[in-house]
Amino acid sequence: MKTTLPVVVGLAALISGPSSAARPPMEPQSASAGVAPSTAADSRVFELRTYHTPSGKLEALHARFRDHTTALFKKHGMTLVGYWVPMDADKGSADTLVYLLAHKSRAAAEASWTAFRTDPEWVRARTESEKDGPLTSKVEVVFLSATDYSPMK
Repeated sequence: MKTTLPVVVGLAALISGPSSAARPPMEPQSASAGVAPSTAADSRVFELRTYHTPSGKLEALHARFRDHTTALFKKHGMTLVGYWVPMDADKGSADTLVYLLAHKSRAAAEASWTAFRTDPEWVRARTESEKDGPLTSKVEVVFLSATDYSPMK
């Protein structure tokens, strides 16, 4: 499946749009499951993450993902769907990385992140890559469930 950056960026903008107070009411949720009826019952949990970097740090963040993070995600059971950068300067082309992970469940995601964060290899990679300062200035995380009509679940 080919996913284009505008779709991912559009999804991120939709999700991180105005505060909930300014949003129109959502469709009623299923009382028993706490999710909308159109959510696919057999869906994996997707995790959309957007990292913003301080000026001049994006390439160092790419290197950390390329050389360490991606392999550690796999080691800890995370499925890599893709990584993207915005194409337009006003959308963050100089300082933004967007990526999507898939997990068997929300509990599996939490277990994977716990194992990842405490992995000595990650601790070393992060410490070394941040010796001249942090590589992220803002991190946005959104967990997603596929709809029952989504081609990817």
